[in-house]
Amino acid sequence: MSSQPSAGPSQQMTWSLACLTLVVGIGGSLQYGLHISIINSPSKYIQHFMNQTWMDRYGLHFSQETVTFLWSLTVSIYSIGGLLGALLSGHLCVKYGRKRTLLCNNLVAILAAVLMAISRRVGSFEVILLGRMLYGVNAGVGLNSHIMYIAECAPLKLRGMITVSASLFIAVGKLIGLAFGLSEFLSSEAAWPLLMASSGLPALLQLVTLPFFPESPRYLLIDMGDKEGCLKAMLQLWKGRDHTAEMIGMMEERKAINGAKPKGVVDLLRDHSVRRQLIVLLLVCGAIQFIGVNVVYFYAYDVFQNAGIAGSQIRYVSLGMAITEIFTIILCGSMIECFGRRTLLLGAYTLITVTLGLLTATLTLQDVYSWMPYISTLLIFIFILSFGLGPGGVSCPLPTEIFLQSYRAAAVTLHGFLNWLGMFVLGLGFPFLVEWLGTYCFLIFLVYCLLMAVFTWMCVPETKGKTMLEIMEAFRHLNFQRWKKETDPEKNDFSIFATKL
Repeated sequence: MSSQPSAGPSQQMTWSLACLTLVVGIGGSLQYGLHISIINSPSKYIQHFMNQTWMDRYGLHFSQETVTFLWSLTVSIYSIGGLLGALLSGHLCVKYGRKRTLLCNNLVAILAAVLMAISRRVGSFEVILLGRMLYGVNAGVGLNSHIMYIAECAPLKLRGMITVSASLFIAVGKLIGLAFGLSEFLSSEAAWPLLMASSGLPALLQLVTLPFFPESPRYLLIDMGDKEGCLKAMLQLWKGRDHTAEMIGMMEERKAINGAKPKGVVDLLRDHSVRRQLIVLLLVCGAIQFIGVNVVYFYAYDVFQNAGIAGSQIRYVSLGMAITEIFTIILCGSMIECFGRRTLLLGAYTLITVTLGLLTATLTLQDVYSWMPYISTLLIFIFILSFGLGPGGVSCPLPTEIFLQSYRAAAVTLHGFLNWLGMFVLGLGFPFLVEWLGTYCFLIFLVYCLLMAVFTWMCVPETKGKTMLEIMEAFRHLNFQRWKKETDPEKNDFSIFATKL
């Protein structure tokens, strides 16, 4: 049985840990959120540039279908780059370490920013496509590396709150992209290359500040066997506070792994001993795109317009939606160590299910009753609040908590890959889904959220305040249902419950 770290001075946020959280977030998941939102505002200028470039080269204009195709490719190639980056992230983080991977990854973003900045000067829309793909690679590597690095730098009692910061920076990135995209700022015919190159700044900031922080203590001790380096890293991050219990927990985990090398995604898929963890990863974290958050954002414009908000003002309401998401993720971070991951997921899935049902009804009836769009607007904000408070926040720490060190890189890699794949598939098929089902498309996401509420209640154990070995023990009961009385008597109640699932 692993030792449980006591809640004490070592579990308080230190200035060094807070600064690391900020630095990692700036060049990590913030880039992912930034490029989701920043591409929309300059769309008409980039499409015009593509057409003009072709005209300058060959004296011919693109057809409207060709322009639409090139723009769709510009948007979707980001997800293709993200898929590639997510697949590379696990190998890079294991071979070169979390910190070094993040540092080198900034060079990719800076290169992409340079390409975006010179695209109009060199008269090449192909450069924009290459830059977007490189941005995707940067975001795919950065998001996964961010989650692993920051989770492994946090003490146990702050692990959930610190790792939720990855979701927070995604939301902040979306907000910055929306703000920069306003015509009052960089969204203009003259300034759109600078807008598209703006990701170079956070990459540069992380590149010059991250070297002042240590590598992940868990990576140093468990993967590299560097006990002295681990102690030094903990002293720097936690400023001399008691770290004995944390060290004992890591040593016990290293002993349990018994020198096993970090596993790959194929090993993760084949190993029956982590099958329950894999199912949780696939359904709760990997399928998060199927909650329907992007569909709600899509319908928001029509809802706000029907509510009487002027078209020129809707973009500011969209900023309000992004601020709401940031607020709820901060709320999730403040509550996650009090209520736990399982409780937040269960409550959020239940509320989202009810909200999607009501939203389907109000959108269907919004042309019948003049006051219905106001109800739809309220439901949209309730949905965003529920998403940020539950899956939007919890999906970042959960993959790092339910797998031992040897499987963590593979688990986060698979999580990132499925997230990007879901975004790509949903983005590709969403227009057809809306055309086929209309407002009833929400029912598909409603069914998913309802099933996830039931699944969370029955099959997801709480990870709050538990060491990795204690979490593995809980899953072991779920994996081996016949194994009951041979275990620690204190855990027999959970074992009996698990065997009934």
